[in-house]
Amino acid sequence: MKKLTHINEEGRAKMVDVSDKPATVRTAIAHSSIEVNEFIYGQIMNQQIKKGDVLAVAQVAGIMAAKRTWEIIPMCHPIPLKAIDLSFSWKQEEAQKWILEIQSTVKTIGHTGVEMEALTAVSTAALTVYDMCKAIDKGMVIGKTYLVEKTGGTSSQDYKR
Repeated sequence: MKKLTHINEEGRAKMVDVSDKPATVRTAIAHSSIEVNEFIYGQIMNQQIKKGDVLAVAQVAGIMAAKRTWEIIPMCHPIPLKAIDLSFSWKQEEAQKWILEIQSTVKTIGHTGVEMEALTAVSTAALTVYDMCKAIDKGMVIGKTYLVEKTGGTSSQDYKR
């Protein structure tokens, strides 16, 4: 089992020193989803949600969240992000149930990875959709959130789900 890198000799939390790691191109792709009813799906697609264009707002919220990950996740480093993108796609689960699939891709050139930034982006986008539609239905369900892929650093650290 690997030794935890975020724990100091006294057993307390610390931020890992990444200064000796090589600066390389690093990318991460993350996924989340939110299940909505057919009425909300129609309202989003026809841009009839009173708070505004749900997907446009969720896109900006996800980007903003990725940029501020280091401020809300205690052991994350502030990273100069080079690119952030979110994409949305719909799939119908059942007659009255729609799933909004959310994917983020985050990129940097740096000493540490951007997995947390990608995960924060999709999580925040899903929460934003919930917030904008909760007046209609509080029964929406945010789905599994997970890392799809990461590259960069040493090749042994690359990951693909």
